[in-house]
Amino acid sequence: MPHLTNEFGQPIGPPLPGWTPPARPARRTMQGAYCTVEPLDVGTHVPDLFEALSVVEPAWTYLPYGPFADVAAFREWARAACLGDDPLFYAIRDNDTGKAAGVASYLRITPGSGTIEVGHIHLGPALKGSRAGTEAMFLMMEYAFSLGYRRYEWKCDALNAPSRNAALRLGFTFEGTWRQGTVYKGRNRDTDWFSITDAEWPRLRKGFTRWLDPANFDEKGRQRRPLQDCARSGE
Repeated sequence: MPHLTNEFGQPIGPPLPGWTPPARPARRTMQGAYCTVEPLDVGTHVPDLFEALSVVEPAWTYLPYGPFADVAAFREWARAACLGDDPLFYAIRDNDTGKAAGVASYLRITPGSGTIEVGHIHLGPALKGSRAGTEAMFLMMEYAFSLGYRRYEWKCDALNAPSRNAALRLGFTFEGTWRQGTVYKGRNRDTDWFSITDAEWPRLRKGFTRWLDPANFDEKGRQRRPLQDCARSGE
């Protein structure tokens, strides 16, 4: 499509009639069929989270903190890092067990431009690759876009193949690599950027709904159709 031009003949972006900056996300519970995403509470969630997240030590490699020696150290970190408004941390509770088994947060929340990022994602073994884990990501996307955000971001270490693959599976578009983006744990991080826009969300939302439908799983809980196929057919 040809660009619009201003009075000087310069190309400019399309106008956004009627758009207003969205509200910041609230501390609210997001209820799903397989999981519950709820504001992280140190007293309620820390014991379960430490149990779920401490069992696979390599899972901490690409996070800027952890692993933690014991539940007291994990609790101290959670009190210092997880109770603010940005990042806004949530615990992910597995509805089958009733236990918190993962965390995720909204961060870099910028209502003025309608952008929000999901990050600090750390899922225990019970949630990785599960319906509950996927549904948690869907619920967080759904809430952000319902507030009126235009851009939903995912960033990760460019060497973190599981995170890159997860972003692509969930429908994010790879945008490029921010070289020497930051330093953490005494080492360089090149950062890969991914995003979903509000224009893409209706199609992806239909795909998530189709994938999460119980009919998409056999009697052993195995998916009949992958998420990406469901999203492609959700147009």
